[in-house]
Amino acid sequence: MVDFGNRLKTLRTQSNLTQEQLAHRLGLTKSVISAYETGSRMPSYDILITISRIFKVTTDYLLGVERKNELDLSGLTDEEKSALLNLIKAMRNR
Repeated sequence: MVDFGNRLKTLRTQSNLTQEQLAHRLGLTKSVISAYETGSRMPSYDILITISRIFKVTTDYLLGVERKNELDLSGLTDEEKSALLNLIKAMRNR
């Protein structure tokens, strides 16, 4: 499932986590995270659920069954994009 790997990498980088940091949170190795992101390996159900909790998304989203709402930021300046992303982070941390 290449979708899973792409989604995982996107969520990880958006959260400013390295593969090593995510691996530590999951009790795995960096090479396992890399294998997930390249699609050469899939997580167990327990790990999949933990990943969904870390990133506050559904397992359906991670597996490509559900589409996540996306915002079109085209036409915005970098400063405006940064302000929106900071607002979203603040709302998630409430």
